[in-house]
Amino acid sequence: MTNKFAMTAEMVERFRSGFDRAEEAGVPEPTAMTLATVDEACRPSARTVLLKDMDEEGFVFYTNFDSRKGRQLAAHADVSLVFWWRETAEQVLVEGRVEAVTPAEADAYFASRPRGSQIGAWASKQSSTLSSRQELQERVEYYEKHYAGQDVPRPPHWSGMRVSPRRVEFWYGRESRLHERVCFELVEGTWRDFLLYP
Repeated sequence: MTNKFAMTAEMVERFRSGFDRAEEAGVPEPTAMTLATVDEACRPSARTVLLKDMDEEGFVFYTNFDSRKGRQLAAHADVSLVFWWRETAEQVLVEGRVEAVTPAEADAYFASRPRGSQIGAWASKQSSTLSSRQELQERVEYYEKHYAGQDVPRPPHWSGMRVSPRRVEFWYGRESRLHERVCFELVEGTWRDFLLYP
């Protein structure tokens, strides 16, 4: 069934074109995006995560659900993302809600990760207090032995989140700070586009 709130073809093309320009310009990590969340008391926090998939349904990243951001996402599904591609003077700002990807999607992505990253997903109690790096190394060694000679399954606490946008702004740097801002906003089930003053 088609998602009536899916992004328009123009929005998807604008993002992909900007991403391609960033790659061509040598942006070190064009998939890097700032993810802003709030906790149960509505206090904000932000960190950088990596985009792993993008289509008309939204923007996908992966995380440990037991982590600080995982707990915040469970408490409040409203989030924002910021892509900043300095070399091309472009930003993409996204506001929306997160929902978990399907288990099949998560399994397929997890299977594509390097084995060391798969082991790390089991070994890391993400965001929990760590007494020493040695403790972490011991956990890595434990899971390396535990899964020796077999495929590493996806941990039940590790999966993907898809940000389904309700507002997306494409920001293009221009001379004299007269930047170009093209905004798309979902209003009563329909995407509307407009320009903003810089």
